[in-house]
Amino acid sequence: MGPVSEQGGTGQGGTGRAGGTRRYQTSMAGMVGAMLVLLVAIGGFMLLRGVTSDAPEVEVEAVDYLGAVRDQQRIDRRVVYPRTLPDGWKATSIDYVPGRRPAWGIGMLTDEGTFAGVRQQDEAVDVLLDQFVDEETTTRESLTAPGAIAREWEGYADEGGDTAFAAEVGGETVLVFGSADAEDLATLVDLLTFAPVDVTDPGAATWSPDAPSPSPR
Repeated sequence: MGPVSEQGGTGQGGTGRAGGTRRYQTSMAGMVGAMLVLLVAIGGFMLLRGVTSDAPEVEVEAVDYLGAVRDQQRIDRRVVYPRTLPDGWKATSIDYVPGRRPAWGIGMLTDEGTFAGVRQQDEAVDVLLDQFVDEETTTRESLTAPGAIAREWEGYADEGGDTAFAAEVGGETVLVFGSADAEDLATLVDLLTFAPVDVTDPGAATWSPDAPSPSPR
């Protein structure tokens, strides 16, 4: 009876461990499979939501750049600005850094949503190119603009498609730059002026071409 009992016990024990292992492996495989299915389902839902959702576009508000120019002229600061903007363009930012070597800038969006900026600063053109365009710029065809605040403008471009035109005016560098195409930037160059803003109508986007410009400071 002893040997029979030992053999039977050993056989039952071995069979129990093998069956338990197979059931454990099967359970783990099922759980992994279920998790994969769940992840695929979640990913598909998020993708569908991203495609079908109507996320509202954020509208960039225009700023009163002529009012900012007027404020600078009231303290006898000579700043450059476009006397008007082409149809569909809007000014979106003003940057003024006071001090002994003040800096001035206006950021704009064109009718196609590309960026165009103007920077006026007592700084070398290479420094402004590094800061506002790219550290690796190349020269491109220069711009001749009769009647503009400067006749000759040096041309620059980078590998990312940005363009810039620069000229020295009144001892300061004026840089016109951005992702807008060269034709749009050339149009902006032609519109630049230092003339006093017409203060007879503070809300009007007008200027006074016959009035004397404030003295540089």
